[in-house]
Amino acid sequence: MPTPITVIGAGLAGSECAFQLARLGHEVVLREQKPQKRSPAHHSNAFAELVCSNSLRSDNPESAIGMLHAELRRVGSVVLEAADANRVPAGDALAVEREGFSAHITRALSGGGRVSIVPGEVTEVPEGDVVFATGPLTSEALTTALARFTGEKLYFYDAIAPIVAGDSIDRAIAFRASRWGKGDGDDYLNLPLSKDEYLRFVNELRSGQKVTPHAFEEPKYFEGCLPIEVMAERGEQVLAFGPMKPVGLTDPRTGRWPHAVVQLRMEDRAGTAWNLVGFQTRLTWPEQKRIFGMLPGLANAEWLRMGQIHRNTFLDSPRLLSRELSLLAEPRLFFAGQITGVEGYVESTACGYLTALAVHARRTGAPFAPPPATTALGALYRHVTGEAHPPGAPYQPTNVVFALFPPVPGRLNKGQKRQAYAARSRVDFDAWAVSAPHPVRPAVEPPTAAAHAVAG
Repeated sequence: MPTPITVIGAGLAGSECAFQLARLGHEVVLREQKPQKRSPAHHSNAFAELVCSNSLRSDNPESAIGMLHAELRRVGSVVLEAADANRVPAGDALAVEREGFSAHITRALSGGGRVSIVPGEVTEVPEGDVVFATGPLTSEALTTALARFTGEKLYFYDAIAPIVAGDSIDRAIAFRASRWGKGDGDDYLNLPLSKDEYLRFVNELRSGQKVTPHAFEEPKYFEGCLPIEVMAERGEQVLAFGPMKPVGLTDPRTGRWPHAVVQLRMEDRAGTAWNLVGFQTRLTWPEQKRIFGMLPGLANAEWLRMGQIHRNTFLDSPRLLSRELSLLAEPRLFFAGQITGVEGYVESTACGYLTALAVHARRTGAPFAPPPATTALGALYRHVTGEAHPPGAPYQPTNVVFALFPPVPGRLNKGQKRQAYAARSRVDFDAWAVSAPHPVRPAVEPPTAAAHAVAG
């Protein structure tokens, strides 16, 4: 008899992975440290505990996250099943009643069957095939044990800068150039600021509303990834000599260096998304949109991802993991969820599903065939493997966003682009479903909170 597959962590990724592996016919040992021990973020003994919000975000099938919802429903996700069964009114968002949601998933995994649950903290890497789904607060003991296989310490604080849609940047203001003409000479978009514009921006950064850290996220920042507002508080000209320094960047309209410059770096190969270099921040999202929208060239910006800094344990997945989501240096060790560099409840769930497919392929000797890159599941896989990013770009966690998808052709407005992404995704997902290792449900309209209320 084949040895059971060990899944460490019963959060959203681990619960989904264990459920799917059992559904595919494998024996699973699910290791969960609760109730003996909890991370500082957790309070319940149930699986798949929602910590920061009860919302799984938009259920609009033409948004990237709504597309991911739809695909997970079609592949029989236990997390989406629990969400739909415990949905509460929240407009077009998929919000859930937390306790019922977690209880649903706990029951699904605790009913005997092929999943055996072993409580207690895991401090060493088990034998056999192992899936690590330990999330952003992986214990120090386990990260130390993992470091013996990864050959390096895992990241501990991630600093994420905002990303803006390329076609929403005012190109009459932004100019293409690299500092001192290095590289190809035009690798960056640059937003020039006058002295008055710069000083007004610094003042807004200092006074803007910030996110209050959780008790388990004390602000221990690395000097190399300080929040931009922390740098602004250190002195009026600190940013002008730091991430906004203008040296080596000549504005072609004036022939001079501006007082300060915001540099934007391509986030995807096609240039549909641009990262604000050095703009990691703890400003609230509404404040980011307001203050960063004051920058020259960003008055009509479409924000694809907002900036943040928080504690996170994750791998440099494109460099350390194989296409089967296992460690190159130790192929029996697989990874799922936020530890791979995805952000968000639904993205963690999706990664748990993809990892289950990868482990199943390894166990059965079949090729691992994730959904195509044009689907939401495939785009997220494309992020983890690094295929969505320019060569050499630093790897940072992200939610599912359209910047991870191959771009759709043609000049389309925002609404048309969303429709095109969604339509292409449905066609390509249907084609993939024919060869999926389990039955795939036909596409349906998402259930509504009102419908659940009537049914209840």
